[in-house]
Formats: sequence, C-alpha cells, structure tokens
Amino acid sequence: MFLHLGDDVVVWNKDIIMILNEEIETSILTREFFKNMKGVGMVQVINSKNKGKSFIVTKREVFISFISCRTLKKRIYGVYK
Repeated sequence: MFLHLGDDVVVWNKDIIMILNEEIETSILTREFFKNMKGVGMVQVINSKNKGKSFIVTKREVFISFISCRTLKKRIYGVYK
C-alpha cells in the first residue's frame, strides 16, 4: 500500500522507517541526523507554503510534510473514527 504525504507525494508503506512529530527535531541527535540528510540532498519539503508538522524517514530520503503524524497514522492503519 501507499501513504499519501501531501500534494502529489506518495511512498510505499514498506519503505517507511519512522514518522516523527516536528517537535522531536529539537533533540540534538535528530537535528544532527537532519543536518546530515540535508547536506547530501536527501530531504524533500512537501508544500513549502505550509509549516512542516511531521518528518517521514524512508529508506531513500526524508520528507517534511504539513500533514500531522496522527493523520498519517490513521491513513496507514485505516482508522477513521
């Protein structure tokens, strides 16, 4: 299955390693990770007009999405209550 991250971006569910809330970025290790990923051009911002709410780490790159972690979780597990 695919996960829609916003705009026209979709990824395979099986390629997702983790989904982080944007507030997690304040961690020193997380900031260093994102700095390294940006340095090698592996960060893709989805819709730069909106503030990023979540980070989706996949096998190939990192996406910054304006869709919340909670909504992405619902999309993955099909929970729409």
